Amino acid sequence: MTAADPDIRAATAADIPLMLAFIRELAAYEKLEHEVVASEASLRESLFGDHPVAEAIVARCGGEPAGFALYFHNFSTFLGKRGLYLEDLYVRPAFRGRAVGKSLLIHLAKLALQRDCGRFEWAVLDWNRPARDFYESLGAKANAEWVSHRLSGEALRRLAQGD
Repeated sequence: MTAADPDIRAATAADIPLMLAFIRELAAYEKLEHEVVASEASLRESLFGDHPVAEAIVARCGGEPAGFALYFHNFSTFLGKRGLYLEDLYVRPAFRGRAVGKSLLIHLAKLALQRDCGRFEWAVLDWNRPARDFYESLGAKANAEWVSHRLSGEALRRLAQGD
């Protein structure tokens, strides 16, 4: 690692305020600030509680917080293996173009192979052409055959009640 390379390490509970700041910055970039209800307490429980459901890594450049990635395992019945799903990747604007995002992805790709994952996947907003171009430059392929669906809020409650 050179002085210009980002330092990437597993997030710790001490990083929770920083990760929440990154999440809010990402939401602002995506114009989704109104959807952020995460709190330090919910992140602490989800990442470091008795039954963690996700993990995160943090990148620093010259000691300054530059970005993070939050991920978890899913499972492919067809492969019979777990996969690594990248929920969020965010690099602060001042650090873009300095290989921080690529370094985070390389770190996660290595982790996926170490954990014998069958695949490494994520979603990107259709309007985010810079991110899509970046991912495709790394060899990622858009999965146009699959359409993402989501239940949340009242629709989730209605289905759970059998309505």
